[in-house]
Amino acid sequence: MPMLKRCTFAVLTTLTLFCSESAFAQDPEFTQFYANPLYLNPAFAGTARCPRICLNYRNEWPAITGTFVTYAASYDQHVDAISGGLGFLVTNDKAGEGTINTTNISGMYSYQLNVTRTFSIKAAFEATYMQKKLDWSKLTFGDMIDNRRGFVYNSAEIQGLGSKSNIDISAGMLGYSKHYFVGFAVNHLSQPDESLIGSVVAKLPMKYTGHAGALIPLDGKGGEAFISPNILYQKQQDFQQINLGLYLMKGPVVGGLWYRNQDSFIALIGFQQDLFKVGYSYDVTISKLSNATAGSHELSFQLQFECKPKKRKFRTISCPSF
Repeated sequence: MPMLKRCTFAVLTTLTLFCSESAFAQDPEFTQFYANPLYLNPAFAGTARCPRICLNYRNEWPAITGTFVTYAASYDQHVDAISGGLGFLVTNDKAGEGTINTTNISGMYSYQLNVTRTFSIKAAFEATYMQKKLDWSKLTFGDMIDNRRGFVYNSAEIQGLGSKSNIDISAGMLGYSKHYFVGFAVNHLSQPDESLIGSVVAKLPMKYTGHAGALIPLDGKGGEAFISPNILYQKQQDFQQINLGLYLMKGPVVGGLWYRNQDSFIALIGFQQDLFKVGYSYDVTISKLSNATAGSHELSFQLQFECKPKKRKFRTISCPSF
């Protein structure tokens, strides 16, 4: 199973809403984590210096009824007047064909400290407005079932809230030089209660993310060919995930391959030219669900704008963008 989601939706919803005094939710995930940098770690805000727009789409397990579809859009840039970067991120996650719809709107600030001439640190703070909606009309209950005719009765279950909003807080740090980078982030420091049922507590557990990588020229002179090994570790409540893999970049073409836990292999192909980048990845499920899920599909698009000539030296981060 992928780390931060996904089991049979009907069972999960029933257990969460009606069978426990407390429940826990998890975050959606993106395979192309560096193509959605602000979602991975708020300390990435402003690391490209010039204005940057990122768009992401993920369709997880499309062959299973009640698929999970997630969208993300972000904007960030460095601002000299505040000695750091500003970022804005909007995500939307539709679970169970829109039965549960979660929207997050985030703003973040990252401060850059140049430790030496070759190494910098960024520390970031993120505030998020969260809204979760539940479409009760799409839920089914046991008292709606007729032994011969199926779901034909109206349910006597008492409906809870249709939506709930929260304010959430996150933070992150990033250290980088020209050839390597390492980061750590903690999301949901405030652990907001997402429950839509008055008698149930559903706190969103803190998510811990650690990531690191390097950018190694293949010709030894910093030409157009690079290899970039990467590792990503995430933990949220009892869910853990480790991604091990690498990018291979040759001119405008980028390829990637990862292994995630014992769940899947991930393959990526991307293209970068001047100010834009586009990538596609496919998760090949190798667990017992492999024949039923149709994998997971993800698309990313990044637009990097030009900016005014810099007034002073500014170090941008050298890491993959897919």
